[in-house]
Amino acid sequence: MEQDHLKLENQICFMVYAAAREMTKQYRPLLEKLDVTYPQYLALLVLWEQKEVSVKELGKKLFLDSGTLTPMLKRMESHELILRQRSKQDERSVIVSLTKKGEALKEEAACIPGALLENMDLDEKELFQLRSTLGKILNSIQED
Repeated sequence: MEQDHLKLENQICFMVYAAAREMTKQYRPLLEKLDVTYPQYLALLVLWEQKEVSVKELGKKLFLDSGTLTPMLKRMESHELILRQRSKQDERSVIVSLTKKGEALKEEAACIPGALLENMDLDEKELFQLRSTLGKILNSIQED
């Protein structure tokens, strides 16, 4: 009884990990239609909201280091979804912005959140609570 906290099914980290993997699987067929990966989709979400962002800021928002982010952005640029340019104010900073093709994907992607919600047996209140709880967990454990 005292070792119950070591059972796999009692590990919050495992439930978050497994749910994230399964959620990403749900995205895959929807994103294949857009010819983007899940991390690329997340970058596009930020850009659709902000229009342009520094690589550093994008990495912070997506919890990705530059070693992961830079190759992904290069692929997105080669697919003509984004542009990367040195900042005129600070040459050390690289600014990422959408191309017309990248902006046009927003309309095609508009159905994705709804399609995913259809597969979940959660009402709006439960989704709000889940997002709130996960946000609290993330804020409390993230590194600065």
